[in-house]
Amino acid sequence: MNNDIQISIIIVSYNNFDILKSCLNSIYKYTTDVIFEVIVIDNASTEGDVANITSPYKNLILIKNKENKGFAAANNQGFEIAKGKYFLILNNDTIFIENTIKKVLDFVHKRNDKVFVGCRLLNQDKTYQESVMDFPSIWNLFTDSFFLSKIFRKSKFFNKNALSFASISQFVEVDVIKGAFMFCKADDIRELNGFDKRFYFYSEELDLCKRFKNSGGKIIYFPETSIIHIGGATVKNDEFFFYKNQTIARIQYFQKHFFGIKYLLIITLYYMGIIIRIPIYFIIGLLTFKKNYISKSRHYIRQLFYYPKNIFK
Repeated sequence: MNNDIQISIIIVSYNNFDILKSCLNSIYKYTTDVIFEVIVIDNASTEGDVANITSPYKNLILIKNKENKGFAAANNQGFEIAKGKYFLILNNDTIFIENTIKKVLDFVHKRNDKVFVGCRLLNQDKTYQESVMDFPSIWNLFTDSFFLSKIFRKSKFFNKNALSFASISQFVEVDVIKGAFMFCKADDIRELNGFDKRFYFYSEELDLCKRFKNSGGKIIYFPETSIIHIGGATVKNDEFFFYKNQTIARIQYFQKHFFGIKYLLIITLYYMGIIIRIPIYFIIGLLTFKKNYISKSRHYIRQLFYYPKNIFK
C-alpha cells in the first residue's frame, strides 16, 4: 500500500457527465490538508468518452467498463486497486460545500473502533435530505406502506428516516447511512469483501451496513458537516428504472435477511404498499391534472409483476 495516500475516493459513474464534473470540481476545490486519490469507475456510459471529463484532474484513476455492472460490483472494482488507508464511497451527484473529507477523517482518527461514517446530506436548496435510516422491519414497512412515515415525518416511532430531519449537531450511532457518502477504513470494507455484487442497483448500502454491524462495527451519523446530494441523477431519464430496480433490490434484501413468517409478513406489507398507491396516485393525477402522478400509478402497477428469484439460498 502507498502510505502517502490517505483516502481513496471511489465514484461510480454512468452518463450525466456534467454532474460528474461538478462533483470532481467540488472535491478538488474544498478538500485540503488531505492526500487523496480519486477512482472513477464508468459503467459503460453512452453519452461520450468519460476520459474527456476526468483527464484534467491529478491523482485520478479511470476504469472504463464495457458493460454496466451495477453500483455494487463497480465499487468493488475500485476497492481492488485503491491505495488509501481509508475509503470514501461517493455518489457522482454530490457536491462539496466545505472540507467535509478532512472533518470526517479527523473524527475517525480519534476513534479506535470499527466505524462507517456518513455526513448530513442536503438538497440543492440546503434543506435536510434523508441521510440515515433504520434497518427494514415489519413495523417500519407497515408505516411506509400506509403513509404513516410521511404524515409523521419527524417521529422516530413512525418514520425510519426521522433522524435525518432532526436538528442534531453531534454524532450518533444509527443503523444505515446512505450510499451517497460512506467513509470507512479500507481494512474494514475488505474484511467484508466489499459490497454484495448480487445487488445490482439499490439496497447495497443496506446490506453492507447490516453485515458490518453484525461483524461488530458501528454506523455513525456525523451531522457536523454536510454535502449536497442531487439525487436520482442516474435514473432521471428512465423513471421506471428506479421503480423496477428499487422493488427488485428491496425484495432481494428481504430474501437475504428475513426468513419464515417474518419474510411472509414483510413481503405482504411491501406489496400492500404498492397496491394502495396505484389508485391513490391515479386519483390525485386526475384531480390535479398532473401527469406525473398518473405515471407513478402506472409504474406501481408494473411493479406488481416483478419478483426476483431468490439467489441467496
